[in-house]
Amino acid sequence: MSKRLSMVLSFLAVSLMCAATAFAAAPQGKVVIGISKIVSHPALDAVVKGVQDELAAAKMNATFDVQNANGDMNAAASIANKFQSEKVNLAVGVATPTAQALVNTLKNTPIVFSAVTDPVKAGLVTSLKKGDKNVTGVSDMTPVKQQIELLMRMKKIKRLGHIYTSSEENAVVLANIVKQVCKEMHIEFVEATVTKSAEVKQATESIIRRVDAIYISTDNTVVSALSAVTDVAMKHKVPVMSADPSSSETYDVLAAWGFDYYKMGRATGKLIIEILKGKKPEQIPTRFMTKASDVDLMINLDVAKKLGIKVPADLVKVANTVKENGKLTKKQAK
Repeated sequence: MSKRLSMVLSFLAVSLMCAATAFAAAPQGKVVIGISKIVSHPALDAVVKGVQDELAAAKMNATFDVQNANGDMNAAASIANKFQSEKVNLAVGVATPTAQALVNTLKNTPIVFSAVTDPVKAGLVTSLKKGDKNVTGVSDMTPVKQQIELLMRMKKIKRLGHIYTSSEENAVVLANIVKQVCKEMHIEFVEATVTKSAEVKQATESIIRRVDAIYISTDNTVVSALSAVTDVAMKHKVPVMSADPSSSETYDVLAAWGFDYYKMGRATGKLIIEILKGKKPEQIPTRFMTKASDVDLMINLDVAKKLGIKVPADLVKVANTVKENGKLTKKQAK
């Protein structure tokens, strides 16, 4: 019996070693990550690039199915259904509408949101302090008051125009914040709403004669049509302040102060890696970009000159990006 038992145990040991080897190799197979973004513009594209670069730097064996909903919620829902049928290992929703579509459709797949202003009001998670079942992510709640105060340092304004998308939860949240900040600062709030990017020019024209400046938040629909805002604004000598530096560099925006969305993508990638390595999304609270290096300030001195605005020297000195004489100069991050 002893000899027979020894043979059986030896056989089991060899079998377990073989199984362990096979098991060790299996998880190293490629994971498929579905990425759904609401529109294509520099900031959201930078998030996607940041995610991909972070996973590449960590040597994660991943392939990406990157989809663009082109501002269409029906398309966002179709993308979510596509990811479900393809059984992606993890899905990423870049911006609120696409993240909502993923959460509504994928019930057994880990979902990571990114560039979402208020994930609680958007119904993605019930608390910022922890994730929900299969859902967590990175917020881009923007410092609205500080942005408007910065604008006021360059030009005193009595009436501030704000164009936003009435169907985007993040845009509505930010519009309410802008309205409250204007009330606190005794500035008249002048709003115009849109439902799609094709309406942005007309919305700008509807308020341009009643405002001293225009503030653009991280509203994806409006940012994707930023040239329509700046074209109208420059004709009427009205400065534009944006919360999205990445998307403002090639347009006539006086100043833009906000997050570096590539760095947000890298932060999102780190979170994805944690989940792929076994951490449950519900164990991860919503993350925020809190470092000084996470925020960029862009000043366009060419636009300032055309508008007859003198930008304080200290703002030019601290700006990460300065545009002058048609040349864009980026300072090296310290």
